[in-house]
Amino acid sequence: MLSRSTLCASLFLAALAVPASAAPILTASQSGMPLGPYYANFNNLPLGGAGGVTNPDITVSFTGDAKVVTGFLSGQYAAPYVNGNGLPFGDPTTGPDLTRYLSTGIGSVTLAFTLPQTYLGVLWGSADLYDTLSLDDGSTLIASFTGADVNAAANGDQGINGSYYVNISNLNPFTKAVFTSSSYAFEFDNVSYNVDPPGAVPEPLTLSLFAAGLLGLTMMTRRRKLALASI
Repeated sequence: MLSRSTLCASLFLAALAVPASAAPILTASQSGMPLGPYYANFNNLPLGGAGGVTNPDITVSFTGDAKVVTGFLSGQYAAPYVNGNGLPFGDPTTGPDLTRYLSTGIGSVTLAFTLPQTYLGVLWGSADLYDTLSLDDGSTLIASFTGADVNAAANGDQGINGSYYVNISNLNPFTKAVFTSSSYAFEFDNVSYNVDPPGAVPEPLTLSLFAAGLLGLTMMTRRRKLALASI
């Protein structure tokens, strides 16, 4: 049986061996489903660029002419195509999204989360090379993706062949998702997310405290052995 000090040392070394960063995994499918467990559909937000709080874990804000929209406006936005994956969001539609959704216009949409996230799902409409999704922790970039990561041949198709449910997992914790476009090309809806799970990579301070505790326990064990040897 391992001694207490040996066991603590093993746990400490295992914690140090955990990689400092994760390699994000992006999967995209026209009929893909969100991985959950939480969902936001933005239907409570007013039309236009006012933004607001939804779900209530997410605060939505806009720059440029990004806004909450519905329907279709030639040359500016087109509804994402819902392909059976709207059910968790209360939308049984198969066809163009009939509910409110978000358009970046020539600008940006920011989703600010109240808690760190390690996963994001999104109905990504008319995927195009102009589209960019950045995941940030404060001012630190965690990961970034473009329409080419969703579909290498992304061309802004506004029908069933241009919308994808995108799941991005295995992420280091992020607190903001920023959707931008340099052209009228990026619409999205039906966001799925989670919270930073237990067992995340320990922060440096946590590791330092762990090391200090391990050192103290080792010294205590050594003193006990010396005391027993002197009896």
